[in-house]
Amino acid sequence: MQYLLRRLVLIIPVLFGVSVIVFTIMHVIPGDPVQLMLEGTGASAEQKQAMRHALGLDLPLPVQYVNYVSKAIRGDFGQSIHFKQPVLGLILERLPATIELTLASFILSTAIALPIGLLSALKRNTFIDYIVMTGATLGISLPTFWIGILLIMLVAVNLGWLPGFGRIDYAVHPQRITGFLLIDSLLTWNIPALKNTLAHLALPVLTLGIGTATFTTRFVRSSLLEVMGQDFVVVARAKGLHERLVLARHVLRNALIPVLTLIGLRMGGLLGGAVVTETIFAWPGMGRLVIQAIYGRDFVLVQGVVLFFALIRITINILTDIIYVWVDPRISHI
Repeated sequence: MQYLLRRLVLIIPVLFGVSVIVFTIMHVIPGDPVQLMLEGTGASAEQKQAMRHALGLDLPLPVQYVNYVSKAIRGDFGQSIHFKQPVLGLILERLPATIELTLASFILSTAIALPIGLLSALKRNTFIDYIVMTGATLGISLPTFWIGILLIMLVAVNLGWLPGFGRIDYAVHPQRITGFLLIDSLLTWNIPALKNTLAHLALPVLTLGIGTATFTTRFVRSSLLEVMGQDFVVVARAKGLHERLVLARHVLRNALIPVLTLIGLRMGGLLGGAVVTETIFAWPGMGRLVIQAIYGRDFVLVQGVVLFFALIRITINILTDIIYVWVDPRISHI
């Protein structure tokens, strides 16, 4: 319990550091948000100054930061300059789309990487191993945006098998309950909406999951081979234990901890990859939202989205720590 409490306490300084960095960067980069807001309106210099005063942009940066943090603690992340809506509402509206995409990509990549990595380790230096490692190296080398564009051109445009943009067709209207279209379609037993959602989800998930799957496959193979060469595994085999029992009780359990570390890191990395993937596929999630905010010089919205990304990343790390303790209880005493 003390181990987990120490991890929870670390959330405060991490979020503080992220908020300071993002706030500082967004206020020192070139560009005037008031000028963008009033562009084309013919506003006078006095009106622009009044707008800066209303937004608090005429105050010293430390004062602006203190005001921002004091409101953010109460759940008020400000008003979006570009969308003219509360930042928290925009984030909560787009958050389910990003979580749905990220979780589906994570499940796909893990389901591919673990068995293939295990197979490659068991078939070391065989034709199967060479094929797996060649495919993994190729997958790591390909940029996410290139994979996405290639899939759109091949599968969506040329073959017409799957849609290449959006989260669901405009003609399909599932009842919104949780905001997660897959869950809502199942809860209301809307089969057409479920099929349409899965069709739109396929290409973005494949794009985002390929890189993670190939990287994790190589790591799983390396971790398994390292443990399989340890003395305690040799002794277990010398005792006459069945190979499956050796793998399940000795090899997999000991090889799982470094793999969990990588999976936790890659799960957080999927959030960064979601920014590119959501932009390519016009996916209405937080990644696309932050790109729109950056182009619109909407520093208030950028700050809110980045803080939420940081909070999600921290939550993933804490969950990984909890799984560590479950896999190896000795970690709780460190």
